[in-house]
Parts: sequence; structure tokens; C-alpha cells
Amino acid sequence: MIARLGPYPAMKDSGVPWLGEVPEHWQVSPAFAVYRPRQVKNTGLVESTVLSLSYGRIIVKAPEKLRGLVPESFETYQIVEPSNVIVRTTDLQNDQTSLRVGHARHRGIITAAYMCLEIKPIVLNEFGYQYLNAYDLLKIIYGFGSGLRQNLDFNDIKRMPVLVPPRDEQAAIVRFLDHADRRIRRYIGAKQKLIKLLQEQKQAIIHRAVTRGLDPNVRLKPSGVEWLGDVPEHWEVLPLKRWVSTKITDGPHETPAWLDDGVPFLSAEAMVDGQFNFGRRRGFISRELHDVYCRKCRPQREDLFMCKSGATTGKVAIVETDDEFSVWSPLALIRVKPSRVLPRMLLAVLQSRYVQRQVQDTWSYGTQPNLSMGAMERLLVALPPRAEQADLLAHIDGQTSLPVAAIDRARREIELLREFRTRLIADVVTGKLDVREAAARLPEDGEEPESLDVTETLGEAEEESSPNDLDAEPEEAEA
Repeated sequence: MIARLGPYPAMKDSGVPWLGEVPEHWQVSPAFAVYRPRQVKNTGLVESTVLSLSYGRIIVKAPEKLRGLVPESFETYQIVEPSNVIVRTTDLQNDQTSLRVGHARHRGIITAAYMCLEIKPIVLNEFGYQYLNAYDLLKIIYGFGSGLRQNLDFNDIKRMPVLVPPRDEQAAIVRFLDHADRRIRRYIGAKQKLIKLLQEQKQAIIHRAVTRGLDPNVRLKPSGVEWLGDVPEHWEVLPLKRWVSTKITDGPHETPAWLDDGVPFLSAEAMVDGQFNFGRRRGFISRELHDVYCRKCRPQREDLFMCKSGATTGKVAIVETDDEFSVWSPLALIRVKPSRVLPRMLLAVLQSRYVQRQVQDTWSYGTQPNLSMGAMERLLVALPPRAEQADLLAHIDGQTSLPVAAIDRARREIELLREFRTRLIADVVTGKLDVREAAARLPEDGEEPESLDVTETLGEAEEESSPNDLDAEPEEAEA
């Protein structure tokens, strides 16, 4: 289907450098001719369905999930109607990875910090969304921001060029992209189901190693930990604070001033697969502020960090760089006693099911899960002598090498599929590919495979907390 696509027969210069040539019969209109800003406040709490912009999709938040950074009153939120387009307009400077545009399918309310747009009759509603979606996917939207934090309002984009094909072509484009998106999401969903199975296989290998060791005939003793059971007789079961060299501490309990460049500042969303992804930093801070924060918490190579608040409470990562950075208060620094513990061994143990279950049984609830540093220090951890830890790590590395390689390969395939989808959407809505004949040959909707659930097509990185509100400070638990 896609292999047979070609360019339009007649093209013209759009007059916009990054758009280049466009179909000769398409109009180029300013954004204000296509979109209209709206903000209807939820005065009197007339609407109670809370919506959230999550990785390019507007989802309904279940009442039991209304935790975290929620307002004192939802009267401050704005009412969203089905077919409205929502744009997250804040902090373009520091966050250039998140998807910022979503298409509402439900009536509800969303934070007034976002831009809500109506689509005028000059274009089909779905086409108007897909055009902004392409701007978002290609990161063109970042060139329109203004102010110190590169925020966006409608005045910044109202003269942004929008291509307007004839209405029948808009319908063909929408139909074609919907069909292609369904298929791509099915492929991605299948890959992610494979990743989930491989991760379970990997975790089972690790769990066996960090709870029973390598000798199947070793004498066992009760661990005293409900979710652990018996452990080798010569292992020690101690609170986490007995395995560390310094008191567990956390990052600053304040929101720093952000800069265009400087020292990276990380929080929970940067923790991916037991490592820190600096591409998912919160932003940059000054060297002077970094030095102040380091008086309390100075990360160094082989330090461990555990997330102690929010949706990813209990997640753990190890520092694998000598580069300097600072962390925010949701992250707690755990520095091992090198004479007794190998850092990667403790990482594997803290990621194990029996420790994570202790975390869940221990955390408290305010508006979000919280694990106090006192509770973290009391987590019970079973470890063998240091010499045996090296053998265990070598065993884990050897036994998990195949599933890890398969997971990496599947994730790379997902990444390529997403890159392909981005390029396809952009090329179609900007007139680089003519889909009219292809759309006409598509089967009726009832013959197409159903799209997978959104939750089944979110990648590993997308399951993390998104730093949508960088000005908000996390809630903390009492020690």
C-alpha cells in the first residue's frame, strides 16, 4: 500500500523554507483561519470528568487515579469538548521529547495551563488535528515559543502556515492515516507483548539468583521477610541502612531556576531500565546552584537512587557516569559500603519482587504514593558475602544476555516503526505523498483490524512519569 505512493503531479513553492514545495492546488492559510482558541472555565464545577494529555492522547483519568499534583478545586480547570485539540504549551525550552498535541474524544476538564483549540469548518476536524500532530512530531512547534521558559500561546502560532487541501482530499488523507496508524500500532503492540514476556523471563532469572544463590544444595534458613521466604544459611538479612556507607538522603525540596545550558537536573522520569537517561532530564541549572545542592546530595559513579514519591515509587537506577548532575527530591541516594556490597548486586536486589513488595506495603498515601527515607532505610535486604556477589552477577549477566538482546532488538524495531509513522504523517499532511488512490482502495472500516488499546502500545519510556508541570514540587512523606 505505502510502497506504491508517489508525489503529486504538479507542485508549487509554498514560500515556507521547511515546507518546500506543496501540491499546486492546495491553499496555504494562516493558523487563525483554521483554528480558534477557546477557554471555558469549569465555574460551578459543572463538569467532573478529568482529562489528561498523556503521550499525544487525551485520556479520561479514573477517580482512583486522581493522585499527585491535583488542584484544590477543579474550578480552575477548563472544559474540553469532543473534537477540541489540546496543546501542552509550557516549557518548550527544557522538554523537547514529549508529545504535546492531543485530540479530545470525550467531554471533560483539563488544566487551564494547556491551550484548547477549536477547528474551523475550513478543514475537517480530524485533518486539522493531524496537521498540528505533524508539527508536534517534527518538533516544528518548538520554533514558535516565546519567553524565558519558551511557553506558547495562540498569538505565537496564529500566523503559522497551514496547508488546506480540497475537502475530498482531506477525507482521503484522514482515512489513509487512520488505516496506517491502526496497522502500525498493532505491530508495536505485538513487539511490546514480546518485550513484556522477555522482561518476565529476565526478572525470574534475577529473582532466583538474588534469593537462593547458585548452589541448589545450600542449607537454608528463614529470612523473616514475608515475601522472601528461606535464604541461604550464610547470607545476612539486614535493613538497607546497614548496607550503606552514608545516610540515605535526597535532592532539594525546591524548584530550581532553569537555564538553557548548565548542569543537568534529573528526576524520576530519567530512570529507565535501571540507568539514567540524560535525554529525559528536567532541565539545566547553574553551577552555583548545583554546588549548593551537592552539599546535601552529590551523585557519583556507582551510586544508586530510588524513587520515593509519585507513580514510580520504588524504581531504582545506578549512576554509570562521572559527569556531574543534580537530582530532585523524589530521588533518594543510596551509597553502598564497598567493602561489603557490590553496587550492581544491590541494584538487582532492590529491583527484586520481594523488595518491591516491601516498598508497596510500606509506602503511605497522600495525593500520591510516598516512601519516607526512614521506611526506605528499614527495607530488609538479603545479601551473600561480597566474594559470592561477583559470581552471582556473572551468572545473572550470562543467563539474561539472550533476553536482554532480544528486548533491545524489539525496542529498536519499535523505535523504527515510530520514526516511520512520524515521517509518514508529516509527508502526507504536507503534500509530499499523494494518497488519494491508495485511500480509495482501502477496505471498509469493518474489514480493518481493530487498533490495540492505547495502554498496550505505550513504550517503556512512555510508561514513566511525564514532567508536564515543571513548576510543581513533589509531595513528601514523613520520616
